[in-house]
Amino acid sequence: MRILRSVDYKRMPWKNGSGQTTEIAVFPPDATVNDFDWRISMATVGEDGPFSIFPGVDRTLSVLSGEGIELTISEKPSIALVRGSEPYRFAADAPTGARLIGGPITDLNVMTRRGRFTHNVTRRICQGQVQVTPDGAVSLVVTTDRCALNGESNALAPLDTVLLEPGDGAATFHSDTMTILFVIRIETLAL
Repeated sequence: MRILRSVDYKRMPWKNGSGQTTEIAVFPPDATVNDFDWRISMATVGEDGPFSIFPGVDRTLSVLSGEGIELTISEKPSIALVRGSEPYRFAADAPTGARLIGGPITDLNVMTRRGRFTHNVTRRICQGQVQVTPDGAVSLVVTTDRCALNGESNALAPLDTVLLEPGDGAATFHSDTMTILFVIRIETLAL
């Protein structure tokens, strides 16, 4: 089990150059935006426009802060995502346009290389105690506020991430106030 501190995340330009992203974790560790197998990042979206295209990649998007974002993916009806929305999964190689709802947002992006890895993202409310086990998959838990980890109070600052690998024990999160946990599970399909 490792704690990835938000102050240590890597900041870089978006693939399309229209903004900036904050990389939380990537595999393999030396991968770029063009050759990763999986990648977890946050981005501040400050204006309407297209998303970067990632061929052969599946993506899940969640809103961390701000009012929300409306996505238009290919020719499908648009979908609005707000802070309380469930994480939304779509193909990262589909042309996607974004329109902000009421101003800038910060989002959480989870991406996996199709055919090699798959992922699932769940939004969990932690007011009291929540336990997460890796269950044979790589699991990452992103917190939206301060919370205790395995009995250690204030172990996690807002937007810190706990990385659990197969074989790690359970992680127990505790918060007396409502904290949102984004639980990300990444499973290997083929290497």
